[in-house]
Amino acid sequence: MKIELIVVGKTATPYLKEGIEHYVKRLTHYVPYEIRTISDIKTSKALTAERQKEMEGELILQQIQPGDRVVLLDEHGREMTSREFAGYLEKAMSTVGKRLLFVVGGPYGFSKKVYDRADGKLSLSQMTFSHEMIRLFFTEQVYRAMTILRGEPYHHD
Repeated sequence: MKIELIVVGKTATPYLKEGIEHYVKRLTHYVPYEIRTISDIKTSKALTAERQKEMEGELILQQIQPGDRVVLLDEHGREMTSREFAGYLEKAMSTVGKRLLFVVGGPYGFSKKVYDRADGKLSLSQMTFSHEMIRLFFTEQVYRAMTILRGEPYHHD
């Protein structure tokens, strides 16, 4: 199984980009992991928030294949501890076909079509973080989950 994080827009902040790359490199020892970037909508200032969500949603849906499990990183999703998330990934690795996709939407969230296609929603916190930070936090949590599953000393309760 491969884990992919689909995001809208590039990671521009150098220290966040470096942190993300650090954890992506560490993850290669455990599971195939990729961050797939969808380009920002170029004319977004001329669009309503709803129209921007629809356009981004179409681009997100183009990345999804039949059989993929799609989990939206969404403020209204289920919150988990790191150990619960590790258990979630362990179960997914034995039940998901080829790809487990986690998706970070654009600045206004997800379109109805994306919500309709999703198999679940996950919240990383009740707080709001920049989309660039979420990429780092989520990638670190996937790494942490892998070390928990292997009984390695990275995570401390």
